[in-house]
Amino acid sequence: MNASVRPFADDDEDAVVALWAAAGLTRPWNDPHRDIARKKQVQRELFLVAEEDGAVIGTAMAGYDGHRGWVYYLAVAPDRQGGGLGRTLMAEAESRLLALGCPKVNVQIRSGNEAVAAFYDRLGYASDAATSLGKRLVPDG
Repeated sequence: MNASVRPFADDDEDAVVALWAAAGLTRPWNDPHRDIARKKQVQRELFLVAEEDGAVIGTAMAGYDGHRGWVYYLAVAPDRQGGGLGRTLMAEAESRLLALGCPKVNVQIRSGNEAVAAFYDRLGYASDAATSLGKRLVPDG
């Protein structure tokens, strides 16, 4: 894999939205451009883009509220899935969250998405007593 991971740049927006659509992440009730605009206002450095040869091929949008970290919009171009890029993006998001003192990361997946649930399971995420998944980065005791 020759992809590099870096923070989102304004020029990435159209390519990121196209990637999210191709990966099946967009929904009619969420305007991806507004999601990007909001993220640019808060912890912009946690909005990650993977690129190769100038093409956006992956994303991860992370955030930390002082209690838990979250990752949203983990996306890999359909023709690049299964090659480790999703794992690389999650590892980078986790590393950045850990550097901020984040003790646990949560993700949410849509019901019935067994392939994504299996992906997160392989990364060490486990079902919480809630609808989200979590992975402790720092033990509390």
